[in-house]
Amino acid sequence: MVDGMIARLFRRSSARSQAVMTLHGRINDASRAPGLYTRLGVPDSVEGRFECLTLHVVLVLRRLHQLPPPAADVAQDLVNSVFLQLDASLREMGVGDFGVPKRMKKLGAAFYGRAEGCDVALDGGDEAALALALARNVIGVEGAEAGRGLARYVRAADASLAGADLDRLLGEGPRFPAPEAFAEPEVRP
Repeated sequence: MVDGMIARLFRRSSARSQAVMTLHGRINDASRAPGLYTRLGVPDSVEGRFECLTLHVVLVLRRLHQLPPPAADVAQDLVNSVFLQLDASLREMGVGDFGVPKRMKKLGAAFYGRAEGCDVALDGGDEAALALALARNVIGVEGAEAGRGLARYVRAADASLAGADLDRLLGEGPRFPAPEAFAEPEVRP
């Protein structure tokens, strides 16, 4: 049964659009948490920020796909919003009109590939596979060891999101844990 707030929200497309934009903004903020870059190894680069944004969007989409209608509509609107942002970012970086579609196709393939890999590893409870995929795709290195902290973060974020209903996701937003809590302890000489 759709809660009253959600039912009202989806009667007006401008309200729904605003809610999705707010959700997207909160996901952007979470993907820019300094600890992801300083403690969990995500490179602070254009590619690293794309990978981190993708990771956080994928986690929220996983939850949205588990919820009843109209969550699937919100999920599609979120994907549309993310890809509009990516298109605008490419143009701001100076990619020309003819190059944008080609780059967007590559970004789309990367996005959906990351989503599938994350889903398989999380659904199967395979932390080693998750760490390996995160090390390779997000951190940009080979070997699961580099992705262990990020894998723990992703599992905790997925568990946190599992308790969120659509009202919470659109109201207060998704809750992501503090990345610093999942960093490997620093070894001092």
